[in-house]
Amino acid sequence: MIVYGAFSALIFIFQSHLIYFPDKTIAVTPDAIGLAYEQVSFTAADGARLSGWFIPSEKNRGVLLFCHGNAGNISHRLESIRIFHSLGLSVFIFDYRGYGSSEGKTTEQGTYRDAEAAWNYLINEKEYSPSEIIMFGRSLGGAVAAWLAQDHTPMALILESTFTSVKDMGAEIYPFLPVRWLSRFNYNALKYLRSVRSPVLIIHSRNDDIIPFKNGKRLFETANKPKEFLEISGSHNDGFIISGNYYTAGINFFISKYAQR
Repeated sequence: MIVYGAFSALIFIFQSHLIYFPDKTIAVTPDAIGLAYEQVSFTAADGARLSGWFIPSEKNRGVLLFCHGNAGNISHRLESIRIFHSLGLSVFIFDYRGYGSSEGKTTEQGTYRDAEAAWNYLINEKEYSPSEIIMFGRSLGGAVAAWLAQDHTPMALILESTFTSVKDMGAEIYPFLPVRWLSRFNYNALKYLRSVRSPVLIIHSRNDDIIPFKNGKRLFETANKPKEFLEISGSHNDGFIISGNYYTAGINFFISKYAQR
């Protein structure tokens, strides 16, 4: 009993280290894959100084606001940037506070403020209208994007390999612990999605080794219409690569059907 209590206490105290895995080193930039980009610096409402890249597209199909997952930084997402750019989308990808060149300590509310600041940058500085912005979130970033889409009406929302909530995930990983009571994090994508009124695309692999497929199905069932589900192959971190043209064509179909201006 003492060991159980001590382990529970450690989980409670250090749980942020189980959620966030930031990397401060920007290893490579979009010019490594032949894409011109702008280095962007912008500020969240609480003063945190954030960093990102804006990669323009001449095809002007809209802009994708990219909320990445819980590990690494924007420099680890070049393959995704290349795919979205090939679809005729400009891309704005940013690092949450504590990641890459962004200042501050990562917190749940902080990631929400950072996404809000990125949205405001596109609206106020780049002068996009909401109907020109596609919100995209992968893994933890899906919960951030869903949170953001509650209070705005983007062209569309795309959630890839996203969990229903941190508490749901924790209860599955640690069934022997009272995770729902211990958890200081929510990231309740399922709850946020109920308020989203934009077209929604849920992407998930049946072979996802980190976030079970049933999470994607529950998100899809909860989402309001219009909505689509794209089942891809591969693991959590390489599904979009393994699925290749099928992945790209599925996103293109969704954009063409629901998200054209």
